[in-house]
Amino acid sequence: MVKAVVGANWGDEGKGKITDMLAEKADIVVRFQGGANAGHTIVNNYGKFALHTLPSGVFYGHITSVIGNGVALNIPLLVEEIKSLTDRDVPKPKILVSDRCQIVMPYHILFDQYEEERLGGKSFGSTKSGIAPFYSDKYAKIGFQVSELFDEEALREKLERVCETKNVILEHLYHKPALDPKELLATMQQYREMIAPYVGDVSSYLDQAVRDGKTVLLEGQLGTLKDPDHGIYPMVTSSSTLAAYGAIGAGIAPYEIKQIITVCKAYSSAVGAGAFVSEIFGDEADELRRRGGDGGEYGATTGRPRRMGWFDCVASKYGCRLQGTTDVAFTVLDVLGYLDEIPVCVGYEVDGQVTTEFPVPCKLEKAKPVLKNLPGWKCEIRGIRKYEELPENCRKYVEFIEEQIGYPITMVSNGPGREDIIVRESPLRR
Repeated sequence: MVKAVVGANWGDEGKGKITDMLAEKADIVVRFQGGANAGHTIVNNYGKFALHTLPSGVFYGHITSVIGNGVALNIPLLVEEIKSLTDRDVPKPKILVSDRCQIVMPYHILFDQYEEERLGGKSFGSTKSGIAPFYSDKYAKIGFQVSELFDEEALREKLERVCETKNVILEHLYHKPALDPKELLATMQQYREMIAPYVGDVSSYLDQAVRDGKTVLLEGQLGTLKDPDHGIYPMVTSSSTLAAYGAIGAGIAPYEIKQIITVCKAYSSAVGAGAFVSEIFGDEADELRRRGGDGGEYGATTGRPRRMGWFDCVASKYGCRLQGTTDVAFTVLDVLGYLDEIPVCVGYEVDGQVTTEFPVPCKLEKAKPVLKNLPGWKCEIRGIRKYEELPENCRKYVEFIEEQIGYPITMVSNGPGREDIIVRESPLRR
């Protein structure tokens, strides 16, 4: 059985924790898109970890961790990340990297930095991890697949050809030093040695695993609103963040995905620029940021303070719809226990009209939140294991959100640990 774990919103919803929990009863966890530009935070018996490329099942000895063909693979960072686990006494994970996976080249990171510099105040808020230049090259058909590392003559010829075009841009647009294809070839030879032990035919491997009745988790990066087609374009990432892309980015048939667990936070947060209708500011935002997550709301990759907001029913309903949600995992509910009243965004006012449908980006910039205040529960809920034992106002908050978004909340997270999950029977379960 194939299950996908994806985000409903701007990313940072807590997908890593949910994947880590579900991996206990799975066989394989697959990263299917994105690169090392965002992180998944995991808290378990080994400690607290921020994973960037590795799937969130790496802490289990029985799991095979797969890097799918849809991933932007930064080879040195992957190797470094594996070492960062073993240095902290985590057993070395079983890892399989698709031979069709494409490589983040050193110049992708340079071009990302140079373009952000050039744009100045009009930049996209990139993490400068090379993601947009990587995907640009992939679709311009001048990217490098892992398999190409193993044909040195063809690799040398292609590097020379690609450097010609890159150097024109470097010289005339960015006024930066030219690339040396010989230096790049030496780097690619190092990459080949690093990645060789892990490379295989992922699509064939997953096909056999599904035939054998194995449980496969597809782990997405970021969330619906960062999707280049359906998100807050252009303030989006460069690969599809939707569960549907899981089939492509892993190399499996789309009809094999039987369950889509979409992760929503009990409030909103975002890293980077772009429309964020329910955003809050000042002391109110600082307090929520300080209490949020495990140790505060800061980007797992960048360390940047996250932008904070109240739960957005409009964006979350849209996010769940685009993902094809079968189950909602509702995270960090425990964080809200300090509030007397909890505002929830139930609609957007755009040009004097109230809507509950998520608008296109140009209208989104004009949207104002329509808020409804719900009573808080004013107590600590960590440690509670049964839904019916949660305070009444806490249950009412969950049920109000569920009614507004129209998708079943079947998991409620009330703490950072693996065990801090309440499984819930939902009246909306489809």
